[in-house]
Amino acid sequence: MDHESQKMYSHKIKTAAEIAALIGKRPRDKKVIMCHGTFDVVHPGHVRHLLYAKTKAPILIASLTSDEHIKKGNLRPYVPGNLRAVNLAALEMVDYVLIDPDPTPLANLKLIQPDYFAKGYEYTAGAVNPKTQEEIDVLDSYGGEVIFTPGDIVYSSSALIELAPPSIGVDKLLSLMNSENLSFNDLRAALGKLKGLKVHVVGDTIVDSFTYCHLIGGMTKTPTMSVLFEKKVDYVGGAGVVAKHIRAAGAEVTFTTVLGKDALQELVLKDLQVQGIECLPIIDETRPTTNKNAIVADTYRLLKVDTLDNRSISDRIVERIQKQIQSNPSDAVVFSDFRHGIFNRHTTPILCASIPEGRFKVADSQVASRWGNILEFQGFDLITPNEKEARFSLGDQDSVVRPLALELYRKSKCKLLILKCGDRGIVTYRKDSDNDYRAFFAIDSFAGRVLDAVGAGDALLSYATLSMIATKNEVIAAILGNMAAGIECEQEGNIPVTPEMVLNKIEAVEKIARYGA
Repeated sequence: MDHESQKMYSHKIKTAAEIAALIGKRPRDKKVIMCHGTFDVVHPGHVRHLLYAKTKAPILIASLTSDEHIKKGNLRPYVPGNLRAVNLAALEMVDYVLIDPDPTPLANLKLIQPDYFAKGYEYTAGAVNPKTQEEIDVLDSYGGEVIFTPGDIVYSSSALIELAPPSIGVDKLLSLMNSENLSFNDLRAALGKLKGLKVHVVGDTIVDSFTYCHLIGGMTKTPTMSVLFEKKVDYVGGAGVVAKHIRAAGAEVTFTTVLGKDALQELVLKDLQVQGIECLPIIDETRPTTNKNAIVADTYRLLKVDTLDNRSISDRIVERIQKQIQSNPSDAVVFSDFRHGIFNRHTTPILCASIPEGRFKVADSQVASRWGNILEFQGFDLITPNEKEARFSLGDQDSVVRPLALELYRKSKCKLLILKCGDRGIVTYRKDSDNDYRAFFAIDSFAGRVLDAVGAGDALLSYATLSMIATKNEVIAAILGNMAAGIECEQEGNIPVTPEMVLNKIEAVEKIARYGA
């Protein structure tokens, strides 16, 4: 829904105090009935509930649970509060809509004092729920009454969302941008500010190889597949591709990494030189350059063969990295940790302490095939873990995403957390608050046809970092990072994302927002 459409119904959306003033105190000439719920996806059960409530009183108030108090289901609510409010306001039978900042409607019931409070049919089963009893007690205190709406079918928003999630990513983005007074031109302007920024990337280089084969058949005596070699393609990945993304965005990049003394070292250095990246390699003759080789047969990945040494780097190498971090001027220092030797319990505190004052500090600790802990990077300006990494660092397999993200935000003491949730987009925390709706926001993924999701997080990290330095705006940084991640998913292999690609994505999203106009 575009901004103009929302304005058609926004006059119905009020605070509890405003509604109380409009309807007056009891006794009133016109009876008032109030409903309360999540209303994540307005379904037929909701409509029947509201219609029945309207038959009992001429003024119907629909009260919404605010986003921060919805903890049922992962990544819920699916629809953010301001859009849920507009959805209800657009219904003819609804007179007023309010978003309740509290976890329960008790305070608003005391303030508004509706004549009736409508509860769904499902609340009539079994013993009275303690929370429902609290609501009944409030209504009894001033002479109000609870009404249970009839219905033999109970619809579930959660079930409907899981069955077929509504495609409202653009609506949610527009709602977020409107609340922050941002436009698509602001996103374009931010991209223009990335050029010339200076970033020092420190981390593990990985050469990602793809060996393409054609399946010939199987052996008759052993369960062995036989394949015909076609070609092998090598990409510089890991922290190397973070450096390449940042360079492709227009920034000046210095890259500190550890490489082996082998042919892949030469491949890495040549590739980075072509990209215009100043590489400060530390050559460790005791280990190979990390290589992960995927064997692909007719688009299927049969096997991955890793050549690596995950031992901790020596104290001598730690000292050299320290000196490089301290001596190289930059706007930001990015630690890109893949747990292949540079970062561990011993080295991480030392390297973190080496970052000069005033640098924008960024960390990403990936645990695809290794154990890493993002909490080792304390007090950073930006961290970008995925859900699995967050759960690992907190030892939490059970919490839904939003409280999980808030707990990680608190324990990491970071200033900005962007939690990557794969094809479900991102959740961002920028304040330590349970009840401030501006403390967090979610953005859906804008990936089109996904060809290869590997490397999407690196693109997000890169564009979010540069955008934060350039604009100091968390929403712009999250949007551009999320769009860069979507673009990376649409390409096979670790291909650096350019500003032109992001501009095309912005244009495509804006076109959808304007209904193709």
